[in-house]
Amino acid sequence: MTRRSPLAALAQTVTLANGWRRVMIAFSAGAASALAMPPLSLWPVLALSFPVAVFLIDGAAGATRGRTILSAAVAGWWFGFGYFLGGLWWIGSAFLVDADIFGWLMPLGVAGLPAGLALFPAAGFALARALWSGGGRRVFAFAGALGLAETLRGHVLTGFPWNAFGYALADQSWFGQFASVVGVEGLTFIALAVFAAPAALVGPRPAWRGAAAAALTLAGLAAFGAGRLALGPTEYDPRVTVRAIQPEIPQDIKTQEAQRDVVMDAYLALSDEARGPESRGLADATLTVWPESAFPFILSRTPEALSRIGASLAPGATLATGAVRGELRPDGTPQFWNALHLVGDDGAIHATYDKLHLVPFGEYLPFQALLEAVGLQQLTRLQGGFSAGDRATLIALPQGPRFRALICYEAIFPGEIAGGERPDFLLNVTNDAWFGHTPGPLQHAAQARVRAIEQGLPLVRSANGGVSMVVDAYGRVLAALPLGQRGVVDSRLPLKIAPTIYDTTRGMLFLLFPIVFMLAAVLRRRSV
Repeated sequence: MTRRSPLAALAQTVTLANGWRRVMIAFSAGAASALAMPPLSLWPVLALSFPVAVFLIDGAAGATRGRTILSAAVAGWWFGFGYFLGGLWWIGSAFLVDADIFGWLMPLGVAGLPAGLALFPAAGFALARALWSGGGRRVFAFAGALGLAETLRGHVLTGFPWNAFGYALADQSWFGQFASVVGVEGLTFIALAVFAAPAALVGPRPAWRGAAAAALTLAGLAAFGAGRLALGPTEYDPRVTVRAIQPEIPQDIKTQEAQRDVVMDAYLALSDEARGPESRGLADATLTVWPESAFPFILSRTPEALSRIGASLAPGATLATGAVRGELRPDGTPQFWNALHLVGDDGAIHATYDKLHLVPFGEYLPFQALLEAVGLQQLTRLQGGFSAGDRATLIALPQGPRFRALICYEAIFPGEIAGGERPDFLLNVTNDAWFGHTPGPLQHAAQARVRAIEQGLPLVRSANGGVSMVVDAYGRVLAALPLGQRGVVDSRLPLKIAPTIYDTTRGMLFLLFPIVFMLAAVLRRRSV
């Protein structure tokens, strides 16, 4: 009697499971997959959880083809629910900031969002099963179908590509360099195919060549990344020095107008903290950066605050700061934007960017007037919600370099940056104090860093309650503060490099993967 391999035994256990046993296997495999994301970044776990997902699709059963596909979709939903619950549970922290108002919504946020997002892997599993066939090439059906579902997740209903599977590779210094070619979307397809490949070793005709190809793919990614980093030294712009502020002001304080002087004093004191006794405040930095929504007041309507900022800046120096911007509509009602201002040494606002991609239920409500009429409000508690900006503009420093502003989670949308007029660096301001000392701010910072690799652009990041850092055009973190530490990040401004393949193709090269994978799955299915 031949002894089965542990992988074959696992395959049989998963394939034959039914009822709640099958549900718990799917949920556990999805939850385990979340360990591949920051802060743990245990990417090898996917080499176990993805084969389990393949075995779950193998075991999908029903009296008709439609019921078999439905069985796969149910398994995919539980897999997705486990993944998103394990990776996004920290969202519940935001409902505790104003617990008396939003605390009752915490279960809906913690479980409701994962439940909705799980519809995408459910669709991916269903499509994979529709293309399913025996043998090793069913891995292509799995990777192509689930990869397409992940692509849709990044775009449907304004999109939410948080913790796309490609970040398991992108977060690793060598593997992640290939994002400069195919972006995190392409790395998602690669990760799905490579880490699901062990499933091809189970069956009467083990696909050893497929497993070897997966191993060679990982080796190739590592070699590409190591070579790219070795041949790409960090170079700096001699005209610009940067200071990014990480104030760690609690969310329940920074929104109180009664604390306006306390908040302003904290920013100015922290900006001056790293200087000697002869310092002039912000004078040592050409560009100082304060985080998103820095003030509990409208900065553009507060001349005394602008005067204090201008007096702290050296000649030619500037402050880039997040701030709420407000104006009156023609009918006299107020309108607000989540904005970034560039303030000069004269205390004047020289340029403004209004956030384009707003957070649903955080910065605005779908059907705002209707939902407000029944007593609901978004987490920012701003009557009427924020309005979206109308264009992405580049803002120029007096010294010449221009930056593209990314406010909060705009930094997780790679396709919105690719193509178009190219800046000299990216500037991300965020307020992650909503989420405390949880994995959320760490995941946010890791995803923002990948934008630098994709675009070949440096990234300057100021976070309140998050991770502030300066990153070069290869994604190397040059200076940073850890989560929860109050302080400043000082650095010279890294130079950008030549446009990446990802940028020149406008991020579309990743579409080759679903085409090739799905074609391979269909051809294999027709041949059996």
